[in-house]
Amino acid sequence: MKKFNIRKVLDGLTAVSSPSPSSQLGAKENELIPETLQSEHFQLCKTVRHGFPFQPSSMAFDPVQKILAVGTQSGALRLITFCHLPFQSKWLYIGTERGNIHLVNVESFTLSGYTIMWNKAIELSSKAHPGPVVHISDNPMDEGKVNITNFYVLLFFCHSHSQAIHSVAWHHEGKQFICSHSDGTLTIWNIKSPAKPVQTITPHGKQPKDGKKPEPCKPILKVEYKTTRAGDPFMIFSGGLSYDTVGRRPCLTVMHGKSTAVLEMDYSIVDFLTLCETPYPNDFQEPYAVVVLLEKDLVVIDLAQNGYPIFENPYPMMIHESPVTCCEYLADCPVDLIPALYSVGSRQKRQGYSKKEWPISGGNWGLGTQSYPEIIITGHADGSVKFWDASAIMLQVLYKLKTAKVFEKARCKEEKPSTEIVDEDPFAIQLMSWCPESRMLCVAGVSAHVIIYRFSKQEITTEVLLEVRLQYELNDLESPEGGGDQTPAPPTPSTSPSPQTAAPQTYTSTSSNSSDGIRDNIPCLKVRCSPLKQSPGYQVELVVQLVWVSGEPPQQISSLAINSCYGLVVFGNSNGLAVVDYLQKTVLLNLGTVELYSSNDPYQRQLRSPRKSRQPSGGLICIQTWFSSIIDRAHIYEHSEPFNSTPLDRCKSPTSVGALPFCVFLSTVLLSVCPPRGSIPLDNRDNSFSRSRSSSVTSIDKEAREAVTSFHFCETYNRKADGGLTPSLWVGTSLGTVLAISLNMPPAGEQRLLQPVMVSPCGTLVRLKGSILRMAFLDSTGSLLPSAFEPWYEPNAPANGEERDKARKRRPVSVSPSTSQELNENQYAVVCSEKQAKVISLPSQTCVFKHSITETSFVLRADVVQMNTGICVACFCANGHIMTLSLPGLRPLLDVNYLPLTDMRIARTFCFTNLGQALYLTSPTEIQRITYSQEVCENLQEMLGELFTPVETPEAPNRGFFKGLFGGGAQSLDREELFGESGAGKAPRSLAQHIPGPGGIEGMKGAASGIVGDLARARIALDERGQKLSEVEERTAAMMASADSFSKHAHEKMLKCKDKKWYQF
Repeated sequence: MKKFNIRKVLDGLTAVSSPSPSSQLGAKENELIPETLQSEHFQLCKTVRHGFPFQPSSMAFDPVQKILAVGTQSGALRLITFCHLPFQSKWLYIGTERGNIHLVNVESFTLSGYTIMWNKAIELSSKAHPGPVVHISDNPMDEGKVNITNFYVLLFFCHSHSQAIHSVAWHHEGKQFICSHSDGTLTIWNIKSPAKPVQTITPHGKQPKDGKKPEPCKPILKVEYKTTRAGDPFMIFSGGLSYDTVGRRPCLTVMHGKSTAVLEMDYSIVDFLTLCETPYPNDFQEPYAVVVLLEKDLVVIDLAQNGYPIFENPYPMMIHESPVTCCEYLADCPVDLIPALYSVGSRQKRQGYSKKEWPISGGNWGLGTQSYPEIIITGHADGSVKFWDASAIMLQVLYKLKTAKVFEKARCKEEKPSTEIVDEDPFAIQLMSWCPESRMLCVAGVSAHVIIYRFSKQEITTEVLLEVRLQYELNDLESPEGGGDQTPAPPTPSTSPSPQTAAPQTYTSTSSNSSDGIRDNIPCLKVRCSPLKQSPGYQVELVVQLVWVSGEPPQQISSLAINSCYGLVVFGNSNGLAVVDYLQKTVLLNLGTVELYSSNDPYQRQLRSPRKSRQPSGGLICIQTWFSSIIDRAHIYEHSEPFNSTPLDRCKSPTSVGALPFCVFLSTVLLSVCPPRGSIPLDNRDNSFSRSRSSSVTSIDKEAREAVTSFHFCETYNRKADGGLTPSLWVGTSLGTVLAISLNMPPAGEQRLLQPVMVSPCGTLVRLKGSILRMAFLDSTGSLLPSAFEPWYEPNAPANGEERDKARKRRPVSVSPSTSQELNENQYAVVCSEKQAKVISLPSQTCVFKHSITETSFVLRADVVQMNTGICVACFCANGHIMTLSLPGLRPLLDVNYLPLTDMRIARTFCFTNLGQALYLTSPTEIQRITYSQEVCENLQEMLGELFTPVETPEAPNRGFFKGLFGGGAQSLDREELFGESGAGKAPRSLAQHIPGPGGIEGMKGAASGIVGDLARARIALDERGQKLSEVEERTAAMMASADSFSKHAHEKMLKCKDKKWYQF
């Protein structure tokens, strides 16, 4: 019988209800571009969560399985104040704020009718409420005696203490225990003399010479008392420092014999546990490590080595070392990339870790390693960039880059950066663009700065930083008169300093205000002027900063792209865009958004500027350049061609309009880019998602507010009459317009460093509703066309070495479309905005497919991704829907209401990648990876590991012959008889309610569907049944061997004692 698939029916209904695609694509072309992706290829589910649990509140350790569990505030119940689960018991003691104790069966999750009421546990003479339960524990030698500690009363003795009690710890013999108090004292009690404590200790209190009590200290929140066979016991506690230690970080104190070690922590201590060799509380504990749960970290301390070093944590606990501000996710990247990053990142690891292995070693890893490498890049608020290996289930840090090293750090408040666009974290990473093939990295920060990095395996030292400050002015061009063509007048020496007539102005690296007190031509950050040692890894190639203009701070950068094949970086904001040649260290284009339209601007805009408006002519600007070199290693060459001021030349590189070209060999360059003077000062995009997202362009004020939102480098057709492919830059704006910029590249090799790159805007190509988010290109067969790139080479190779020769002969890799004689259209452009997606045929620039993604919401993130059997557009909307569209037909394939947007953090970090993978920051400390691939969802069970594995329980401590004969050993308690339904009855229904959760095993089983999932579950059940049967057989054999041994020993004992009289024993 054929399986019925409701998904295909829904797909058909969606296709009927959605706007029909354009019919301009002929049937012949439809046949030649088949779409292999179908709706059954997609399914959405969570895969892995990385990072540190957000807002941790408690933890527990299984000493047999060696598994650590951490609880968070989001999953805790308010009334529960303390929980205690005895070893090898299924009855959980739960203390409440009212001071009562309830018992829950953890296997059936049912509440027992047995309840320990606070008024029955205290003396009749005491009428005051003892407070909430803060501690529950069994006597190690007598399970029938329970120590219940309330905030003010120790119910084991019904004893009130002058200071509040925070925790209790037993000696393993069950004769003594120790309490921690709110005044920083530790009291040791003997169960035979409960009137007063045997000893009172103030570990960190100052001892007065006159014999008075020490001064009170901060509360000791928790104490643990662990014994050893060969030496003194360990007393470990948190808190208790003196009040005069102002500014001291949270500490954990370890007292062992006469030594006292105070271990400072980076964050507040939430809880700690001592790991011991035995799980039995009535035996010598033999502690070997302490697990400390901090507010934002997890630390494990080695107690067996001198100095108490910490264990190296194999898990990615420090994703949030500095808050994550942006993310990038790349699947199926070059295979040599991860080893290269690991080789340079291994030198950054800290030293001084414990030589032992990580002690929390329970469970088994699953077969979750993908066949392709995956890398996650996170940008942080302190300016750092981290590279993570995400190929396996566990995340591993590869390399850390600190971008703040490029800038000077303020030593005092007066030396803070001269910026008002950010109050704190001036180095925070806002955008990242990475070329994995060439390993070029470009980052943009919140202080309107862009840094370009090049990867090198060799260490270099920048002896002196070269700072070149470039300022760009928009000159007024005379309008043609009489309808005739006129050549604009050449710039005067006052505005265009010639090398022969005017000396270049010097701009020092220090920022200063103008004479009238208005900040002008000042960057937000100050670049370092001292020698900079750059370790192997990513090394600074170029620094670009936007500057203040007439007291107005620069707008933050909203879009960024880098292309290693062309050697160009482009960035834009709400004013316009700038194209930078990082090979020649020049700015090629600095245009406002209005000038990109040239004379074809469809909007009637009112120009507003903080300065006197200077109207540009036709979108072509004249760039005037001043520069100064502060080292002799910058060689200056004179331009051999005569000065020409035609309009075509006026939009070329600065080296083509009379400025001196320059070449920098060793140093870092700062390009301070001044926004176009005629541009419109625009506001940043609103962070609120309740505003109107209408695409209407009737408002003049709204039309003027057009920011650059996306870029894409490509080789395509910019005009309808183009007969061949040309290097291009496509620009998307916030008003839904896509514009093209033509790039005339010089020949590769040495000519690339000598000849200028010529750029020219080509006008508008297409318009969509909403802001442009993503652009991509398909060839004539519907395959995705990646951007051209340059393969990586060692940039710091010796001048006469083999690597340098290879670098000179290296040619960029250009990806051209497949040729087809039968098709007239050679390429298809895919454009996705906040509201809709279009597929444009090139070079005719006709829309062949169009789809409205959403009407009531808007798209936050869109990516064109490669799946195993095809390509598609993946979208994440603000209403929480995740959708995929086929290409080039834009058929809806997946639409799932997954995650409503409740925090800007999700919108800032959500990203798709190839092969059905995606991620986002689910909390400030955790990364959630998801998949929208049906194939990955079906293999999810195999990817997951095993939490509980067959482990032999350690033998219980030997009671000894005399303790067993005369008593005195550990006394057991039949809790099932005492707390079970037969002995205690049923609990009242109003006391608690069992609410099954959607997650866990039930949720996982519900996510898996179909025959494959059923067969997998059946196979897993059979495997588990076989393992359990083998465990039963092993335990039966062990019990038989133990019985035989006991029988032999009893027989031998009987033979020795049968002829003895009773008085001889």
